[in-house]
This record gives sequence, C-alpha cells and structure tokens, in this order.
Amino acid sequence: MSKLIYVVDDESNIRTMMQLFLENEGFTVETFKDGQEACQAFSAKEPDMLILDIMMPGIDGLSLCTYFRRQSHVPIIFVSAKDTPLDRVMGITLGSDDYITKPFLPLEFVARVKALFRRSDPHFYDAGMTDPVTRFVCGNLVLFPVSHRVTIQERDLNVTPTEFDFLLYMIQRADNAVSKKELAEQVWHFQGPDPEADIPEDFIKRLRKKLLSFGSTALIETVWGFGYRMSERRPEGIESI
Repeated sequence: MSKLIYVVDDESNIRTMMQLFLENEGFTVETFKDGQEACQAFSAKEPDMLILDIMMPGIDGLSLCTYFRRQSHVPIIFVSAKDTPLDRVMGITLGSDDYITKPFLPLEFVARVKALFRRSDPHFYDAGMTDPVTRFVCGNLVLFPVSHRVTIQERDLNVTPTEFDFLLYMIQRADNAVSKKELAEQVWHFQGPDPEADIPEDFIKRLRKKLLSFGSTALIETVWGFGYRMSERRPEGIESI
C-alpha cells in the first residue's frame, strides 16, 4: 500500500514540485496551502508523513508541528528557507525528524523522504545485515531494531523516529559516555565548527520524562562538560542529573 504524505506549503509552485517528484516515486500525496486545511485533513485521516513549511500565514509550521506531535508520532520534515542552527534546533525540539532548507535539489528531497521512511520502516534494519540483532536491553527498556519497537515492562512506548534513533545509539553504547559532538553528528546529522552546541536540550528532557512516566529503569544521565550516558537505575535509585 502506498505511503500517504501531506505537504503543507503556502507556495503553490513548491507544493506542485514536491507532489510531482514524490508521486513519481510511488507515494500518495495530498497538498495544503495553509495549516487550517492540514489540520482538518489530519483529523479525518492521519498520513504516514508530514512535510511542513515554517513561514506560512495563519498557523505557521512550528505551531503545526507542536499540534501534530501532541497527537501522533508520525514522521515530520520541515522544509524552510530559514537556515540557522537555532532554526534547526527549534525544529528538532518541537518534534520534527528532519530539516531541509530551500532551495533544494528535488532528488535530494526525495532521498531524504525515503531515508526517513527507512528509519521508521520495520524492515529497514534487515537490509545489509547478515545477522541482525533482534533486541537491545538496558534495565527494563528494550529496543527491537527490526520491528522498530520500544517496550518498557513489556508495554509499547510510542516514540518518534528521531527518539528511536537516539535511544538505539545510546543503548548500543550503554554505560559509556557519549559526547554531544558525536550525538549531534551521528543522530541529528548536524554539521559545522561547533555541532555539539546544537544539541536540543529540550529533546533530552522530553524523552527523559517519557521514559520516567513508563517506569523505565534505564536512565539518560548527563556527563557534565561532555555529553550523556545511558545506564540502568541502581537498586538504591540513582536519578538522572
């Protein structure tokens, strides 16, 4: 069944171009010129992905992302002419999974869409892996790369693709300190002279809160002046810093 993508952009030529290239790749695409139309469509049927412009009249893309993220873990991509580290961090903080700047090459745009789907596709980790690991465990937190599931005490925890990528990266390095620079480059794919400065702290806080609400014994600890470490809560109860 074809993946359904909602494209929300106030520029008709951009909407038409994205729809054309995505449909040529077999996706089903519905376009909307403003946030109100997109919200109405979302209420009727949830898509498999959202592509949002940021600067739009009425409801802007950042507000839309916040609205959709409160209801769903559907993958979200920002496509915007705004291209500063602060803009990118704001997008990730609000719950987006990728950020593409205008102008962009259509083939690169399609590749990024496909890459995000592969990150959230249950069969993605089968490709190129002769002996895929079926699960990773830290305390009562369990990640299943093949099915792209996260469970705590055998209850499914809903996470976004980026949250899953972060947890997988950390659980594979459990009990080891991982630098902010490494996370910025490997999880968020930030580039630049000081990528660690772009780590979205609100993302970490939100994920910690989500884990705690499910009773996770896996902790995301702050390693002051360096980065983070995932470890299991000790019997005496060590809280994350």
